[in-house]
Amino acid sequence: MTNNILALEKVHHRYSITRDIFNDISLTIEEGGFYFITGSSGAGKTTLLKLLSSTLRPTGGDVFFLGKNINNIPQNKIYEIKRQIGYIFQDFRLLPHLTTYENVALPLRVQNKREKNYKSDVIELLSWVNLEHCVHGYPNTLSGGEQQRAAIARAVISSPKLILADEPTGNVDNFNSEKIMRLFSEMNKMGTTIVIATHDQNLISKSIVNRKIIEIYNNSIRTIEEL
Repeated sequence: MTNNILALEKVHHRYSITRDIFNDISLTIEEGGFYFITGSSGAGKTTLLKLLSSTLRPTGGDVFFLGKNINNIPQNKIYEIKRQIGYIFQDFRLLPHLTTYENVALPLRVQNKREKNYKSDVIELLSWVNLEHCVHGYPNTLSGGEQQRAAIARAVISSPKLILADEPTGNVDNFNSEKIMRLFSEMNKMGTTIVIATHDQNLISKSIVNRKIIEIYNNSIRTIEEL
């Protein structure tokens, strides 16, 4: 029997009195699945990711993470859920006072892990995303593509149960895009659930894993299964 890592039940979200983003949507994200969220610009791809990550509370309806209703969890306890999620922001959100190495290692430091136990893993991951030359560089010295790859490395370094990625290849070239997708594919094979919001149909067509498409249209969604 398949377990769901995330579920939305009759979720409604409104940005203003006159603007509804979602109307009564329900969605299940299966544990170990690989999903792409698609839709036109402004359709609500980023909003859906925020709802799934508990960064945003819905106007109405319920969000479940591993069977727990997030609406019933106090705001000061939400961090316990967020520690199990690697979120890749479209605008990177690297901390400007930390080096690339320190930004990527941050999730491990927050978990009180000793540097001697993770340093080699961070360096290896930075090499995988072609940032070995930027280990000691600060965000303001990196290009947009380098910042994007650093943000991806930070999201995956702690091997979270779930990766939520907002346009993760939007600022990188084809070579690095394919390498990043291979990284996601390998993590998925090891059991990590992957959810990627993208407008890039080529990215979806190049995917080498079984995947499902979550299409946003007219304030609603539908899930399309692809092999």
